[in-house]
Amino acid sequence: MQLNIKDIADKADMIINGYAFTKDDKSVRVLNLNCINHAAVILNDRIVETNMDDIENEIVMEYYTRNKQFMEE
Repeated sequence: MQLNIKDIADKADMIINGYAFTKDDKSVRVLNLNCINHAAVILNDRIVETNMDDIENEIVMEYYTRNKQFMEE
């Protein structure tokens, strides 16, 4: 099964520097649209699942922390 990057980007609640942030119930799914095998799940403002390296995790969390208010309903 191949991911459709355009569909993911269209459904994302926020995109920052190529990272798509999508709300999913209580968590936020993050996908690097430039390297789709890099993903993370944020729950309660912490990364709980990831296959990104530590540096990329820090970048994602900084983007999320600075901009999460734009995802709130």
